[in-house]
Amino acid sequence: MTVQTNNHKRQFTYRSEVPESVLADQFDYLDDDDGFDGFLRYRDYWYHVSDFMNAPPELADRYNGFAADTFFSGVAINISDGGETYRIATVFA
Repeated sequence: MTVQTNNHKRQFTYRSEVPESVLADQFDYLDDDDGFDGFLRYRDYWYHVSDFMNAPPELADRYNGFAADTFFSGVAINISDGGETYRIATVFA
C-alpha cells in the first residue's frame, strides 16, 4: 500500500464557501444544519467529513477516515482532536 501526503495541516471549509453548483450536485443530501462545516477540497474534488468511513486496519494508526475512489485507490484523512484541522493523503493498493 502506497500513501502519498505532504503532511500539511489544513482548515475545513464552511458551507458558505463551497460553490452552490457543488452543493446542489454533490451534497444535496445534507441539510443546512448537518452540513454547516466539515467540507474540504482535495485534488479538485469536494468532500464532506460524512463521506469518510473508518480507516482500514492498515491505515488506522495514522488516519481515522477513508473514502474509496476506485477499487485500488482512495483518500485517507486524519482529523485533529479538536476537529478544526485535518491531514489528507492519497492511498494506492
